[in-house]
Amino acid sequence: MPDPKKVVLAYSGGLDTSVILRWLIERYRCEVIAFCADLGQGEELLPIREKALRTGAVGVHIVDLREEFVRDFIFPMLRANAVYEGSYLLGTSIARPLIARAQVDVALQEGADAVAHGATGKGNDQVRFELTYAALAPQLRVIAPWREWELDSRTALLQFARRHDIPVPVTAERPYSTDRNLFHISYEGGILEDPWTAPPDKMFQLTNSPEAAPDVPLEMLIDFEAGNPVAVDGEVLPPVALLERLNRLGGEHGIGRVDLVENRYVGMKSRGVYETPGGTILHVARRALESLTLDREVLHLRDSLVTRYAEMIYYGFWFSPERRALQGFMDECARDVTGTVRLSLYKGNATVVGRRSPRSLYRTDFATFEADAVYRQRDAEGFINLNALRLKIRALRDHRS
Repeated sequence: MPDPKKVVLAYSGGLDTSVILRWLIERYRCEVIAFCADLGQGEELLPIREKALRTGAVGVHIVDLREEFVRDFIFPMLRANAVYEGSYLLGTSIARPLIARAQVDVALQEGADAVAHGATGKGNDQVRFELTYAALAPQLRVIAPWREWELDSRTALLQFARRHDIPVPVTAERPYSTDRNLFHISYEGGILEDPWTAPPDKMFQLTNSPEAAPDVPLEMLIDFEAGNPVAVDGEVLPPVALLERLNRLGGEHGIGRVDLVENRYVGMKSRGVYETPGGTILHVARRALESLTLDREVLHLRDSLVTRYAEMIYYGFWFSPERRALQGFMDECARDVTGTVRLSLYKGNATVVGRRSPRSLYRTDFATFEADAVYRQRDAEGFINLNALRLKIRALRDHRS
């Protein structure tokens, strides 16, 4: 296979992709275009263009994808209540297919013959990027330097960066890597590789520690329509502004820190620390509203599929036919999830203190412990007898033996 002439690199400006940009130029003698997706990294994006050009890129694309990220990726995932292994709200996982799709768009616009990414051969991101490339532009060559080069450690990358005068963000003060977007920040590697070592409090960027959070709880209202959050405290907000508001309020009250050891798709365990304040609030609120509005069997069936749906995102199958099909079911389940949830934020906890919905299936006249005229308690006797019949027959058999 001939060497590529023009490569579009998914570029973040961090250690790995900074080294990769220079390595691609030296290894393939090709033009490299740096692509960076703006998913809400904030000030991290300010030096991107200058740094990429200084490192050797012939062009830089910084594409604002924030609205699309929240509306078309985060909200559909939330409608499915997706959580991986009980704790991880998938903030990095859900970003990768959007980044890869936009990277493919740039590659096609620029007439590139290859795309490259900075994911290691041990991680999940390599799968997420490359499954997206395969689904959307299988004709493009994929270059994954971590699976090709002789630089086999972060120490080797640091040495390469110093030789080429490439500034890197990993220092003695920040001995771990981070990934930030509108939904969360993740931390891994370095001192966090020891699962016995507590993350330093100064590491966290979005949230106060619960101990330092305000001593007075904050009550807030979140309105939903057909499964999507649409307003906070009665103020209708577009998707990005709504998530930013919840991130700020949740962060002030220490909401959304998670420290877990998760199972990577490639087969090993890894330790990650996450901050997802707004996402945590939305999960708690939606679940409360679902308890009012979803039929029992629909809710139980949906919940039985959440694990599978979350795996599809975690493993990188966002653009697969099975995820698209399952999304249709999740969205159908979410149609009646309309109403308002009242929450109390206090010292790291988001607690539901009220919920109401015009689509509610909760009926006080049926559920009351007081006298009612709509439910015959005597009917429960036959219901119980029929459900107990198979248990009685089994007990009679076993007693005879």
